[in-house]
Amino acid sequence: MQTNKLLDLLRQNARLSNAQLAAMLGESEQTVADEISRLEREGIIMGYSAIIDEEKANEDGVTAIIEIKITPIKDRGFDDLAHTIMAYDEVDSVFLLSGAYDLSVTISGTSLRKVALFVSERLAVLDGVLSTTTHFILRRYKEKNHVFNEDNFDERGMVSP
Repeated sequence: MQTNKLLDLLRQNARLSNAQLAAMLGESEQTVADEISRLEREGIIMGYSAIIDEEKANEDGVTAIIEIKITPIKDRGFDDLAHTIMAYDEVDSVFLLSGAYDLSVTISGTSLRKVALFVSERLAVLDGVLSTTTHFILRRYKEKNHVFNEDNFDERGMVSP
């Protein structure tokens, strides 16, 4: 079984049926079903989600990426604060980073003000948080290999000399 190829296909389109995946991989449907079950049991496949054009679905919604500098805790590093932050309902994702900031947090809200208040009243005041920088997503161009507003996208500019 070509596990990496199966995972790539599911990353591109998690709605492909086992029959479609089997045909693409040259495997039986049962082999594909068994492999997907194994990957789910082992926590390699953790879930399935849709990629939504938020501008079309919810023009009032706001997404922000917050970079956070923190003081790591002795013998526990960044994990405790990361777990505290990821427990908030507004938080979509938390990543440990290399570079100038330690954590990247992505959140969704209904307005710029609500996101700003979340950052100032809930994140910035946590013990161990040294500073935050908030970036609001103004427009999505591409996410997980899906191009937004494709009718205005001209691939001819993709050719390099």
